[in-house]
Amino acid sequence: MTNEEYYNKYLDYLQFERKLSKNTLLSYEENLNRFEEFIKGKSIKNIERNDIEAYLKYNEEMAEKTRAHYLTVLRNFYQFLVEEELLDQNPCETILMPKISKTLPHYLTEEEIEKLLSFPLNTPLDYRNKAMLEVLYATGMRVSELIHLKMNQIHLDEDLIRVFGKGSKERLCPISSICEKYLKMYIEEYRFILLKQKSSDSLFLNTFGNPITRQGFFKILKQIAKEQGIEKDISPHTLRHSYATHLLSHGADLRIIQELLGHSDISTTEIYTHLVNEKLKSDYENHPRAKKNGD
Repeated sequence: MTNEEYYNKYLDYLQFERKLSKNTLLSYEENLNRFEEFIKGKSIKNIERNDIEAYLKYNEEMAEKTRAHYLTVLRNFYQFLVEEELLDQNPCETILMPKISKTLPHYLTEEEIEKLLSFPLNTPLDYRNKAMLEVLYATGMRVSELIHLKMNQIHLDEDLIRVFGKGSKERLCPISSICEKYLKMYIEEYRFILLKQKSSDSLFLNTFGNPITRQGFFKILKQIAKEQGIEKDISPHTLRHSYATHLLSHGADLRIIQELLGHSDISTTEIYTHLVNEKLKSDYENHPRAKKNGD
């Protein structure tokens, strides 16, 4: 069997027997494609423990949680092949999971967000990038939700975007007038240029007229942050964290934020109260009478 046949057999199992959601399947497929790129066509059946360890080391710049997910996907994939008697053993079996440190998520201040979003607009790609970043910060949606947006999910007349989150759960995300302005500008004036006479219902397109990818968006964000002098190491999720933190600091109800983010459990949303509390503590320590020094 070719590597592609191994992957397809596993993905079919996840889709038809495990009945995983579309977004989860896409995540698994992207992970397997990333692994395939790393092993450069080496046969799946010849992969050994040291190959898996090298792959994890190659991705060591990623967060521990991300690398743990990569390992989980490969471990489950190989376990499936063993159970199907396509392989004799799982090369991931004895590899320990990366230790996931419990740290508060990173976010940008409101001033840093303004700085990030104020990059110059000259080309159709600039206007697409502006619309993408404005949507991400205006809604707090996940990057997977952003790149899979379809034209029929955008309701500019109501200032709403219909989002399909984890488990295909639908939610409505309101957008600001600024976001609506740049999104409308992109759709009406620049999207057709990127479309290049192709037919597509995807909202955000790359230079070839195809849907933009997660990796593509990540590169765009990193480049804009660098050009705008943002020194923090940011990711698409940083904008999601910033959105929630800023909402909470301006008095939004935690349950409303939970709904807007698409969290199934309020405990996931509660992490943002810790962020706000940390900021309040930091601001107070800058008060001239905060440090008493024994007085």
